[in-house]
Amino acid sequence: MRKRRQKEKAKLNKQRDFKFLLLDSKKRKNQAGFTLIELIVSSAIMLVVIVGALALYSRSNQISVDQEQYAELQHDVRSAMYIITRDLRMAGIGLPPEFGMYALEGFNNEDQGTEVDPDRLILLGNIDEPLNLKIQQYQGSSVTVSVYDGSFEQYPYPPEFYINRIVLILPNPKSTCRTGEIRQLTHITWSSGGTNEKFNMSPGLAPGINPPGGLTSGSTCDPNDFDDGLIMFVNAKEIWLDTSGHATLNNQPLTPGQKGYVGEAGILYMTNNGIHLPIAQNIENLQFEYNGDLNDDGLLDGFKPWDEDGPWTAEQITRIRQIRVIIVGRTPNRFASVSGKVPANIHNYRRPNISDSPGSTTDDYHRRFVLETTANVRNLNINIYNSGQR
Repeated sequence: MRKRRQKEKAKLNKQRDFKFLLLDSKKRKNQAGFTLIELIVSSAIMLVVIVGALALYSRSNQISVDQEQYAELQHDVRSAMYIITRDLRMAGIGLPPEFGMYALEGFNNEDQGTEVDPDRLILLGNIDEPLNLKIQQYQGSSVTVSVYDGSFEQYPYPPEFYINRIVLILPNPKSTCRTGEIRQLTHITWSSGGTNEKFNMSPGLAPGINPPGGLTSGSTCDPNDFDDGLIMFVNAKEIWLDTSGHATLNNQPLTPGQKGYVGEAGILYMTNNGIHLPIAQNIENLQFEYNGDLNDDGLLDGFKPWDEDGPWTAEQITRIRQIRVIIVGRTPNRFASVSGKVPANIHNYRRPNISDSPGSTTDDYHRRFVLETTANVRNLNINIYNSGQR
């Protein structure tokens, strides 16, 4: 009895499994895949989505790059302005009032063979390292300068610090001589007890240095004119913009890779004693304006370019009290928006008019950053706030 029930149960299970297999096969027969047209349409839709996403990413990346470039441009312009105005405030430091005309010399709208003619400015002074000593004896253009006993002990410099330093030698302000010499030291010598102290120099004037007022022309003073004159560390600094990439400075062509010259357009330089120091890139224009009581009427005349009223005399240069600096920076790439079009009337897309330098009449879609500031030339007149009206 039990065996028969087991046989019937096994038979029923077999019939049920066969029924399930039959139904499953029918379902598989009714299933169908994607047609070729459906595959093509779906692929096209996916392609459009991917291309759109890539285009949006590309535009967003362009905007990100543009913002980074503009931020870098602002940083460069602000850093350069800080360096320039710091040195302008130090122009003429250490110079006796009788030699104040050697503190500054400007050049207005110098032609570099490009569309923009930037200004150039040379300044002179004991700017970086202090040293200002009275001369005991010096024969013009000789290789030694004797100073009074104990002079070196006034400054904490070791002997090796003086090697290759640039110095300015000036005659006694009480003499009638108003020329001087810029020389390069080789070393210093002295005897025990701080006696017989001397500066030793290379023959001839220091090479490659162009100070204001033509000091490199050499001394025409009488030998005794330098008794109780001055010897000081000096910085002849030249602020200029290279707009061509193959600049000629002071009638001397510059070679890329030598003395710090880069040889690329748009580099702003601070040349210090003949060494060219790049302080900013992507600079489009540089202008200076000067304010002082040039007509000696007790009032400041207002800002004007160098030599605007004709060549300024040495006395007029000593009356300069303020210098306005204007720097124009330009992004290296054209501005781009998400849409790919340049939005109008949002940014400054053309070179602006600044001072007496004309701007451009067409848009080039490069963004500009213009920074302007004024520096007081403190060392030409210590009491600047009581000289004229601001």
